[in-house]
Amino acid sequence: MSELVFVGIGLHDEKGLSLQALEEIKTADSVFIELYTSFLPCFSIRRLEELVGKQLRVISRHDLEEESGALILNAAKAGKAVFLVPGDPFIATTHITLRIEAAKCGINTRIVHGASVISAVIGLSGLHNYKFGKTVTIPFPENFSETPYNVIAQNKSLGLHTLCLLDLKVDEGRFLSINEALKLLLEIEQKRKEGIITPATIAVGAARAGSNCPTLKADYVEKLLVHDFGDPPQSLIFPGELHFMEAEALVMLAGAPKTLRGVSR
Repeated sequence: MSELVFVGIGLHDEKGLSLQALEEIKTADSVFIELYTSFLPCFSIRRLEELVGKQLRVISRHDLEEESGALILNAAKAGKAVFLVPGDPFIATTHITLRIEAAKCGINTRIVHGASVISAVIGLSGLHNYKFGKTVTIPFPENFSETPYNVIAQNKSLGLHTLCLLDLKVDEGRFLSINEALKLLLEIEQKRKEGIITPATIAVGAARAGSNCPTLKADYVEKLLVHDFGDPPQSLIFPGELHFMEAEALVMLAGAPKTLRGVSR
């Protein structure tokens, strides 16, 4: 039976695969992997191939977006194809197109979920998941717009937190850092002057969520601008209204200023 299984491979290395994911790979007729939608710091294709006894075929953005995933779909028509995706398979929204195309071709699809950067960063921060508003990506300067600023402003007006994912181009080895993202937002603030993101705004920076050595730091923007968050991937959170337990978590777990306890509810 033709089948395409989307498998999330987690956030850091091949050890993030679930037992179900390993079983799906071992029983596949063909295995594909993309590594351009997210960065896995210690992932090794060679180690995974040795673990499962299968050869992995790397799929490029061109293969998926320009060729409509024809390589994967043709393999799925002939048997069981597994498509490995960093994080959780459909957090990268580009992959829903492939699932729709598979359905149009009469190919059965299944999903094996993996750890997502969204749940990992929120969990690491100590902030309450249900108090987050829209998530936004902060792009590189050459593609920058005021959309991230607008989303942060909208969420803040509702008392909600904002998770900001930072742009990356894995094939070029480029990763937007927390420090660079803050500078871009401050440039918009200088123009808009709405008081949404100022040097005195509290923000939370997270790096390498899902690894054994993540970095988490909450502080005023002016302090985070010079903080060393180390290697990618990195993410940024702008808190909205804080519950007293959220404030305590930021102080105790992320080194936030103790004065934060006085502005929580």
